[in-house]
Parts: sequence; structure tokens; C-alpha cells
Amino acid sequence: MKFRAKIVDAACLNHFTRVSAMIAKLAKTCTLRISPEKLNFVLSDRVASAGVSMWCELEQENFFSEFQMEGISAENNAIYLDLTAENLSRALKTAQNARALKIKLTNKHFPCLTVSIELLSVSSSSRVVTHDIPVKVIPRKLWKDLQEPTIPDSDVSIYLPALKTMKSIVEKMKNISNHLIMEANLSGELNLKIETELVCVTTHFKDLGNPPPASEDASQERPPEQMAEVHIDIRKLLQFLAGQQVNPTRAVCRHLKGSHTFHRGASRLSARPTGSGAQDGPGAHLTGTENCGQLSGLSPQKGDWDPQRSVMSQGL
Repeated sequence: MKFRAKIVDAACLNHFTRVSAMIAKLAKTCTLRISPEKLNFVLSDRVASAGVSMWCELEQENFFSEFQMEGISAENNAIYLDLTAENLSRALKTAQNARALKIKLTNKHFPCLTVSIELLSVSSSSRVVTHDIPVKVIPRKLWKDLQEPTIPDSDVSIYLPALKTMKSIVEKMKNISNHLIMEANLSGELNLKIETELVCVTTHFKDLGNPPPASEDASQERPPEQMAEVHIDIRKLLQFLAGQQVNPTRAVCRHLKGSHTFHRGASRLSARPTGSGAQDGPGAHLTGTENCGQLSGLSPQKGDWDPQRSVMSQGL
């Protein structure tokens, strides 16, 4: 197995750093999947508490000026590595204003992901800072447990208000209750509500809009004003909201079919770095399952809306 990659574009390096910081906020450990076209950060049910899953997808051509890899075989041309997300995030934090970033799979008495950062000094000469991040190579027989989470059909899909606004509201609500009720309908209305024996507090949002249904039959028989409701652990929702570092300009919430309380949903964020390395193709996508309605984020780009993927079909 071999892997080495290099980033020289400042915007791509900044975006890659923010993605790693976001993942570190969402999970202590994760799996890095390396393939010829993509990098994926994965958090599966088998390693996560409370059944949380995550799938972050990076198109390598949008980030790396150089990218070389060889998997375990020609038939299974991929590498799966377990690592501590915080270790990678801390290493990349030293890459601010770096001239270049190199990542390489090495063996220094144990498998490592070696991050080399070329920095400029005051005298304009360069110096290199190297971080060796311990990793564990995942055998082929366990790959089946590290697949992209499926996105179920939903009763209601709605655009969310600004995530920073939503985070501020939820942070205040957590001082009163441990759980939050989220209601939404097909008329673009969203309610965030907490109920206790002593108090009931509701925040109302209107005219948020609804994305097109994923299929022609979806939501056809549902009255537009009828609310779909899910009950959410506030701490889990805040963990998701606090972890967003890629600043999506649009987010989507899906209330899943057949759900009443504490339902499995998913979160997806899509963003694209700017700069010479990000002219074509998809950027970074995050998909994660959580005990709540499904949350999706979008960056505005030219192209056609594909509700099945919750990203633009081109230009991301």
C-alpha cells in the first residue's frame, strides 16, 4: 500500500483544514478511506455511540496538486485507516499560511500518516514541520461496515434558517430541557419547541421554503399545513450545529417517514473550496446519521438540483 498527496493552493488548504476541524468536533475517532478519486472520512455505527454515523467525501482533484495511491490490490484499490480525528486537526492547524502541505502513509515501527508542512520564516527561507499521526490499517473483511449511510425517504423536507441562528436558539433551550421537538410542514413552517412540567417554549419560523420531493409520489397525499414531528436529544443536535466549519449557505431538514420520537435521520453538508484546485467537480460532502430529522447543507453553484443526493448535480 502506498499513499502520498500534496496541497499547494492556499484556499484548498484552508478548506481541508476546516473540514478536519469539523470532523474532530463530531467524533473522537474516524476512518480515513483513500481511493484513486476520493478521500472519505467515515464514522460508522460499530465505533460510534448512540448509533451515530458520518460520511465525508472529498474529491481529491479539487484539493491536491499531487495525488498518488496504491490500494491493497488491483481489485480492491483502496486503503482504510483508523485515526484520531483530533490528531489530524491539530496537525493541520499549524498549516496556516503554509507554502505547501504533504501527506504520506509511512511505517515508523508502526503505521503513520505523516503530515509535512512547509512554512515560510521571517527571512523568507522555508522550514518544515512534520507530524506523525498513528493509524491502524483496517483489513479488507471489515470494509463492509464502512459504507455510506443510506438516506431514507421523508414525509417533509424543509430549508433551515441560518445554522448560526438555530445554534443560538438551541443553546438557550438546553438550559430548560434535554430534548427538543422539531416540527415542520410543506408550507415552509418550522417550529423548535421544548416542553416541561412548568413551561412550554416555541420558536416559529415561516416562509423557509421546501425543496422539491425526491420522487413524484413523495408527499402528494400530505396536507401542506400538516406538521411532521421528531423528538431530538438537544446535546446531539448541538454537537452537529457546533461542528459546522464549512459554512454552508443552505441547509435542509428531512423528517423521516414512519417516525414518532428519536428517529434516525442524516446530516449532509456540501461545500466547495475556491482556488486553482477547485475549478471543476464536487467538493466536500458530509453525510452523518443522527437521532433527529435529516439535516442537509448546500453551497450555491450552477447546475440542476438532485433531491436524491441533496447536492447540485454539477459544479459542487
